[in-house]
Amino acid sequence: MFLTFAPLVSLLGLFPVCDARPASYAVWAADSGIARGQGNGLLANGSATVSYEHGEFQWGLRLLYELTGNKTYFDYIQAGVDNIVFPNGTIHGDYEWVEQWTDSGGTGPTFIYLFEQTGQAKYKTAADTFRRQLNGQPRTAQGQFWHKLMYFNQGWLDGIYMGEVFYTAYTNAFDADNATAWADITSQFKLMFDNTLQNATAPNNTGLMYHGYDFSHTAVWASPDRGHSPEVWDRALGWYAMALVDVLEMAPPNSGALKPTLLNILNVLAPKIQDAADPTSGVWWLVITEPGRTRNYFESSGAAMYIYSLLKAVRLGYVEDTDGSIVAAMKKAYNYAVQNWVVPNSNGTMDWKNTVHVGSLDTTGDFNYYVSQSVPLNDLKGLAAFLLASLEFEKL
Repeated sequence: MFLTFAPLVSLLGLFPVCDARPASYAVWAADSGIARGQGNGLLANGSATVSYEHGEFQWGLRLLYELTGNKTYFDYIQAGVDNIVFPNGTIHGDYEWVEQWTDSGGTGPTFIYLFEQTGQAKYKTAADTFRRQLNGQPRTAQGQFWHKLMYFNQGWLDGIYMGEVFYTAYTNAFDADNATAWADITSQFKLMFDNTLQNATAPNNTGLMYHGYDFSHTAVWASPDRGHSPEVWDRALGWYAMALVDVLEMAPPNSGALKPTLLNILNVLAPKIQDAADPTSGVWWLVITEPGRTRNYFESSGAAMYIYSLLKAVRLGYVEDTDGSIVAAMKKAYNYAVQNWVVPNSNGTMDWKNTVHVGSLDTTGDFNYYVSQSVPLNDLKGLAAFLLASLEFEKL
């Protein structure tokens, strides 16, 4: 079943020309994912999974529910979380496997949201479990969370989204006067920024952030200076950009240096992200530091994340767009996305193309690694990002 949605302003003239143009790409993306059973807390074999990409999709469904009032979205979110949380609040499925990994926090904001909406204690109990996990998460000597127990002394951009969005949501909801927690969240963002930002001497300098760093300098890919990885991978930076705008939106006035720190970082990155787009297509290469290189390609999840982040940053006043160039650039990128990566199906759903399945620093972290990863149809990390990007685009 496909849902109609009347936005506050007409979208006519904003959507690019394409066949069977829907009233809302956000609704189309959400309903298509739901029709395929994506993001419901289960693997294809029906077993429970604690998945950050499910959390990303649930975040988009929550925003869509708040915008439309259609309870279909809320019910799907709740059913998905109930697939991984027992009635007593115990998180099950593959949670033991992801323990001591910041990625496991990706569903945490949904736990908090459901507790606030329903008052059911099991969701608070589940959120408490993730919060305790942060207390025991290994850290570098500087205080950066390790991305995972097996990745000795490594901080990855991906983990900022999975860890700090939850950390912020939890502190805001249950521990808002904890100045130590706010300072810690601030430090997580700043340490990642300071240790991975490309500097003027970097080859293929984009002024953006490498995928991650190894504070111990023991990984095969660690640079001699700060231990950073060799390339700027588009989705890693996309996770970080989304974390910036989402945490800025949640951070209360008493969060200390959090907001000014994140605003400064965002205003450094936003124009560089805009500049890094391919001038013809308007979107971004998978490996941003290697534009046009053979086997490199335009990747859809990172692009959608940038569109979401920059449009939200402008809408909420975090970044000034006095000449309208940021919004214009994001419109161009969004138009490319719907013309090239959205595929209508005969059953009324849409498919989503060109999302790389994975990007990791567990091997070489070089160009050949990134371009060798699979690109499955309807990868949820990309579809969920497109849902978020569409929500922002449709608010223009």
